[in-house]
Amino acid sequence: MPARLSKNRKKRGHVSAGHGRVGKHRSHPGGRGNAGGQHHHRIHFDKYHPGYFGKVGMRHWHKLNNRYHCPTVNVDKLWTLVSKDVLEGATAQAGKAPVIDCNKAGFFKVLGKGRLPSVPVIVRAKFFSKSAEKKIVEAGGACQLTA
Repeated sequence: MPARLSKNRKKRGHVSAGHGRVGKHRSHPGGRGNAGGQHHHRIHFDKYHPGYFGKVGMRHWHKLNNRYHCPTVNVDKLWTLVSKDVLEGATAQAGKAPVIDCNKAGFFKVLGKGRLPSVPVIVRAKFFSKSAEKKIVEAGGACQLTA
């Protein structure tokens, strides 16, 4: 931006440049950043950021996230884990039920959201929710728990 267009040009010749004589334009009069959240800026923090200070919950020392790694897949997405030919073949053949291995696809737990086509299928996973197991069995399939 050219200097002639800057706001500062209009203030030339006016002593305090719009910042007042009494209060003065000082560097950081209220402190830098979030300073004073429990002191001189307390009203602002309490009003607009309730719950900003303090702790909640329990500590978990040396948390190893590998132990809590459990990606989930819903029942309505089960058939997307295998190719379309498998579903078409399963509807045509009555005798054999295809196997969907959720562990190979990277999912450890099967949850029960959505509908499942009424085609018998064997689903392998580490965990099943009650509703997922119910829907798979109602479709004529089976749930196989893996280690």
